[in-house]
Amino acid sequence: MIKKKSLAQEVADIMREKIKGGEFPLDAQLPTEPALMELFQVGRSSIREAIKILVNSGFLLVHQGVGTFVVNIHGNEPLDSKFEKAQLSEILEVRQLLEIRIVEKAAENRTEKDLKIMRSKLAERKLYADLGDMDRCIHKDIEFHQAIAEASGNSILAELYRESSAYVLKSFLKQYKNTKPFVDSQDIHALLLRNIEKQDVKATGKTLKKIIGII
Repeated sequence: MIKKKSLAQEVADIMREKIKGGEFPLDAQLPTEPALMELFQVGRSSIREAIKILVNSGFLLVHQGVGTFVVNIHGNEPLDSKFEKAQLSEILEVRQLLEIRIVEKAAENRTEKDLKIMRSKLAERKLYADLGDMDRCIHKDIEFHQAIAEASGNSILAELYRESSAYVLKSFLKQYKNTKPFVDSQDIHALLLRNIEKQDVKATGKTLKKIIGII
């Protein structure tokens, strides 16, 4: 018997995994409602709501009077939903790949307004790192990098970076016990900012790669 959360959402999550895992393959017709009720040990309303969820997310299509069919094994889930289900290692890898391109674009496209924001966030990062305030330090570190992403001039890159930030925040809070790594990496972050100020694309990319190896 499925417990906790909405029964319909629980059923939808399991059905989604069955679709992705091939148990309900592409173009296959789902079992009848009574069969699904028996399979998941839930009522008719929960099955119908679960199917509605998967229809809305692009996995299923209902043919009235015929049945329900698998039309997409990947669906069209919102990006934040995909981040929610991803492994942290996957998120960090994507973020690192994005960030290299982001800092290079920021070096090309930054404005004085962008630089003012970056300087402010970096100064706050240093303040809280020196004070040993872990929570605020990590938030300001992420805000500094997000400011760089906003300066890239590419709204899609900036949004992808923003989506990943919440998960990186959780990772940092678990990974670091004190602010020493942030104190130690302050100078190289300052160098990154100087390279962006000088619009030195090559040096900016190299500096970011060094930061990735530290933080």
